[in-house]
Amino acid sequence: MAIDLPNLGQTALVRRQLQVVLALDCSGSMTGDKIASLNYAMRAAIPEMRAAAADNPETDLMVRVLRFASGAQWHVPDPTLVDDLEWTDLAAGGETHMGEALCAIADILNPEYMPGRQLPPVIVLVSDGQPSDDFDMGMKRLLAAPYGQRALRVAVAIGGDADIEILERFIAHPDFKPLRANNAQDLVNRIKWATTVPVKSVSQSTNAPDPLTVLARDAERQKKTASDVIW
Repeated sequence: MAIDLPNLGQTALVRRQLQVVLALDCSGSMTGDKIASLNYAMRAAIPEMRAAAADNPETDLMVRVLRFASGAQWHVPDPTLVDDLEWTDLAAGGETHMGEALCAIADILNPEYMPGRQLPPVIVLVSDGQPSDDFDMGMKRLLAAPYGQRALRVAVAIGGDADIEILERFIAHPDFKPLRANNAQDLVNRIKWATTVPVKSVSQSTNAPDPLTVLARDAERQKKTASDVIW
């Protein structure tokens, strides 16, 4: 009797995806040293992200990048495998439309733009100032998106003028505070941390009741390495 074998293409497990979305402040206050350091930090972070992805071979690490200044535009518009990610330098100038940036991210946090088996997305917000538009509306839209509440939100505060209270509201966790970057080396270290450690946390199963608390402790250790030299 002939035996019908299963179609391996149909029965193969669908790979998990982990979406990382970076929202980067490119307003006028970032001109000069800060935007140059941010571009350098992103170039330095990509190999670290690839290494994190290699440690979790059952998960596809996908990256999008959004720039915001006077408006918000996708710098890397499509979810891109981190192994294929190539960095194009950003330029700075304009206002700080952070609320619009959060709305743009909210628009993709749904099964239409993130199909298949999705781990909780990681959203990294990097800013050196205060929003000049409606931040509250952006947060409302973000949290109302299908994957918004599940997202792990990380913030990096550049320099002494960054609005820490706003970044804390973005994170929305009592123990997980924004990472401070006071100079170029700090920024490289913070971007590397923000794009790798949360990725590993989301990718790996954990018995911790609140994985964010574990991340918060690690982030607190990062703060102790920050320089006193401030932009």
